[in-house]
Amino acid sequence: MNWQEHITSDANILIGKPIIKGTRISVELILELLENGWSEAQILESYPALTTENMKAVFA
Repeated sequence: MNWQEHITSDANILIGKPIIKGTRISVELILELLENGWSEAQILESYPALTTENMKAVFA
């Protein structure tokens, strides 16, 4: 898994926080949701722009 294909950082988007490419969904948000008990399935259902591969990249 090459996480760089899925995650990027741009100073003009969310103050440069790492985000999922093509979205404004931050890696930080995903990790916070998981910390608060959300399952991967709940996250994918709530954020349809995300893919299973994006989730794998967050963990990579």
